[in-house]
Amino acid sequence: MSEALPTEGSRPLPSMAAAALLIALGGVLSRVVGFVREPIIAYYFGRGVQVDAFQIAWTVPSTVYDLLIAGAVSAALVPVFSEYAEGEPDEFWRIVSGVLTIALAALTALTALAVWQAPALVALLTPPGQAELRTIATPLMRLLLPAVLLMGISGLATAVLHAQRRFLLPAFVMVVFNLGMVLGVVLLHERLGVASLAVGAFIGALGQVALQLPGLRGARLRGGLSGAHPAVRRIMRLYGPVALGIGFSIIGTLIDRRLAAGFPAALGTMRYATTLIQFPLGLVASAVALAVLPTLSRQSASADEASFRATLAMGLKVVLLLILPATAGLAALAGPITGLAFQRGLFTAEDTAITALALLCYLPGLPAAAIDQLLLFAFYARKNTLTPNLIQGVAILCYLLVALPLLLFTRLGFLALVLGNSAQWIGHALITYFMLRRAVPLGGLRLGEATGKGLLASALMAGAVLGLATLGADMPPLLLVPLAGSAGALLYFAACAALRVEALGFFIGAVRARLGR
Repeated sequence: MSEALPTEGSRPLPSMAAAALLIALGGVLSRVVGFVREPIIAYYFGRGVQVDAFQIAWTVPSTVYDLLIAGAVSAALVPVFSEYAEGEPDEFWRIVSGVLTIALAALTALTALAVWQAPALVALLTPPGQAELRTIATPLMRLLLPAVLLMGISGLATAVLHAQRRFLLPAFVMVVFNLGMVLGVVLLHERLGVASLAVGAFIGALGQVALQLPGLRGARLRGGLSGAHPAVRRIMRLYGPVALGIGFSIIGTLIDRRLAAGFPAALGTMRYATTLIQFPLGLVASAVALAVLPTLSRQSASADEASFRATLAMGLKVVLLLILPATAGLAALAGPITGLAFQRGLFTAEDTAITALALLCYLPGLPAAAIDQLLLFAFYARKNTLTPNLIQGVAILCYLLVALPLLLFTRLGFLALVLGNSAQWIGHALITYFMLRRAVPLGGLRLGEATGKGLLASALMAGAVLGLATLGADMPPLLLVPLAGSAGALLYFAACAALRVEALGFFIGAVRARLGR
């Protein structure tokens, strides 16, 4: 028997499921376009210094965006906006207007500073002796930074729409961004070279803003909002610890990028392997977590602890249901999947082999990273942003404790950094889970049972897929991957049905309800 869940009258779980499916659809399309984008980059630029330079150049713009917008959206803006969205519309839009003004002013100032100091920032991210890398990365960084302003506007629009439980347009912002990158490379690579990636990022960011404007029809934006307003004070209190956590992440990123830049083609290899990791993360973890956050925020605000626990537990079970077989499938088909995705043009069979090896080193941390997103959002929904961001500092220690000894005392090269990243994800998830249990009793929700059954079904799937891959070793990846993957997926869900995995029934019911609508 499954535990009692909130009723249809309260609508939290059905709404969560519908939103998750909508966001998942956007995630699917985004990842599909991303899987077009990355092979195109690999085709034209391979794993060489140009891709490494783009990774270095993108570090600062993405850091500025994460620092001011991305972290604030889920941790502070959506929880606070969600509460005011239920009240007087004039007050809601006054708060949105004021936050928009403050955020864009800060974003503009940081962007201008980064453009000015781009050579120093590139030097900070690369070890001495990398003259070619620095020469390419510095102008790229300056070209990329203006896109941050547009991304900031898009992120704020997403927060407003999520708070109003409007998930359709925000679900597809990354689709538009990836399309912009594809257009930039395809249309401009001959004329601009690797700079076409920067132009594509600007096109994609502009498209993100244009996509969400129709959802903001009727917005009553106006100037002026005092920093003493209760909403602003609450957002700053929630965001302050997030900024601390992002500061820890920035330190970790600086260390990781600087160390990786010392190995030829390491940054490009890590980029391509991470692309394969990000597919299930975006499809599963981000979709569920973003759909759950507004529901958890309202349940926390109303002190409905039973519904909060049930919503969180079912979200975790759905993540486990989907992320465990994804991990198993990627492990069993690492080589064929990497070859299918990237091996063409300047991306050779040797590039496929080393990228597949990097993928295998990332995979131990994939389930932890997926669960971690939902656990973080549970903290944010309870207006606790300090604890998870302090944990980020400890997680970086996990990275250093694994990566540095492997780097110094083994011949793994940059793969030591990849294993360090996996250790960081696992450490962060474990610490976050045990800290959350102190605030939210998770006993009796059968999470251990869901994990055990998922691992068993995934192990059966991995064994079968690996066997099929061995038998079909001479098959082209275009045939092997879908055949073995489909057979493995059918086996996994059949095993879950036989094991009576609770989340499977919930997930199928949500899909049927969504299709029925």
